[in-house]
Amino acid sequence: MKNTNWFKDAIIYQIYPRSFKDSNGDGIGDIKGIISKLDYLKDLGINCVWLSPVYESPMDDNGYDISDYKAIHKDFGTMEDFKLMLHEMHKRGIRLIMDLVANHTSDEHPWFKESRKSKDNPYRDYYIWKDKPNNWTGFFGEKAWEYVEECDSYYLHLFGKKQPDVNWENPKVRETYKDIIKFYLDLGVDGFRCDVINVISKDQRYKNGSNPLILVGKKYFINGPKLHDYLQEINKDVLSNYDCMTVGETVFTTLDDMKLLTAEDRNELSMVFNFDHTSVDNFLGVKWLMRKFSLKRFKKSLDKYQYGLKDVGWNSLFYENHDQRRSVGRFNTDDSKYRVESAKLLATTMYFLKGTPFIYQGQEIGMTNLNVDSLEDFVDLETHNVLKLMKSLPLSKKYIDKSIRNGSRDNARTPMQWDNTTNAGFSSSTPWLMVNNNYKSINVEKSIKDDNSILNYYKKLIKIYKKYSLLVREGEYKDLYPNSSKLFAYERRKDNELLLVVSNFSNKPKKIRLLKKYKGYRPELLLNNYKHLDEKELKPYQSILIHLKKK
Repeated sequence: MKNTNWFKDAIIYQIYPRSFKDSNGDGIGDIKGIISKLDYLKDLGINCVWLSPVYESPMDDNGYDISDYKAIHKDFGTMEDFKLMLHEMHKRGIRLIMDLVANHTSDEHPWFKESRKSKDNPYRDYYIWKDKPNNWTGFFGEKAWEYVEECDSYYLHLFGKKQPDVNWENPKVRETYKDIIKFYLDLGVDGFRCDVINVISKDQRYKNGSNPLILVGKKYFINGPKLHDYLQEINKDVLSNYDCMTVGETVFTTLDDMKLLTAEDRNELSMVFNFDHTSVDNFLGVKWLMRKFSLKRFKKSLDKYQYGLKDVGWNSLFYENHDQRRSVGRFNTDDSKYRVESAKLLATTMYFLKGTPFIYQGQEIGMTNLNVDSLEDFVDLETHNVLKLMKSLPLSKKYIDKSIRNGSRDNARTPMQWDNTTNAGFSSSTPWLMVNNNYKSINVEKSIKDDNSILNYYKKLIKIYKKYSLLVREGEYKDLYPNSSKLFAYERRKDNELLLVVSNFSNKPKKIRLLKKYKGYRPELLLNNYKHLDEKELKPYQSILIHLKKK
């Protein structure tokens, strides 16, 4: 087995290619655009990129509906462009992990086109067909079954109608995905982010659910009975032969699930994305059902996995991705007056926990949620499906408006803000999705020139992270104020030294007495998102990182 633990020292930057950088002026980001910005990524200090899908696709769900896994969509470039990008990344010491979408394909994939022709077609069993559907609702708020007249039956789609679920019970399907994985690993790809991977196995009874509003069938299609068998099979037959890593996007995952999925001796996944901490401002883990943020609840969520995965498994550390709205202005922070301080606080607080840091494009300059005049200005498929569903329910117009504006995936998908020129320097023509109107004040070019910018703070943070990587990776975690509603303070301790993070999640000054307990240690202030530090009081949204070593 060639797998190493390099992912434990990785700092991963997610690129959403459609919105990163357009090189040819068609308004859509592409691979050559990514290549043109690799020196920027190297200068930032990251050493791995997660690239969202660039495969052939009808783009009904922006590339997560794949029609050919071994081809590159023309909007992004060619396979030769992809190979060049991979080469240029490796030349700069940057690894690449790709999105593996294995729960579903596009309905325009050749497999599905054959599958729908008749009940005795050789590809029929590549998908999940039933003569009579159950009452499941999918993740996008639609009924999970779609009728096809030509074969008089229904296919399962837990996401969009044009994203039929594949049938992992079929050994031929599993062999096909192994071949796809091997194809990219042989090209030199370093691993995969596995899209909704804990959904690939379903309870074959296909029972009706009991809650018609929130994913009625979830207990029958989350962590299905053969999930672990499938993951171990892929690892044994393919992944174990390469120096690669996997991170699984897993929905409704518990601590016990994470232990099973990420334990090294089980050979399933390197780590998973756990969404507990991004669900503390909503109900039931559904981002559209908003509730007031609670720092206590936030810490409790993080603590559960910091303590729970102490001896087994591994964490991923993130706030944002292509499905999550921007972090500044969320988690009780401020996206206007204290935007800079808030963004720095969030970074310091998250990235010295135990786990692998993930930074989403634009997060490092403090990009904010999209401002739209009308909800119809959103383009995201999920957003419009949920909007339609919410309008059919007894909800106020005000609640629907706020929920959709906060929850839409378009918030994270606006074009990267490179400079203050037209279209934020993203493209020479009208972008596929509107540019946020604050791009003239929030952009990379301006951030590079400002010594106190969020970007330069991230660069400093990453250098410190690398310097103390052993302590960050192996240090024992302790939440110092678990019951505080304003302060998040924790230690990472190993032998006679420790890292101390103290953050004030409040727009008011907060008294602290924490440093008195470390009188036998030599302190060194490593990070401070203000110019000065008062040892007795933290300013609004002030966050500090201190290294302490016994005298």
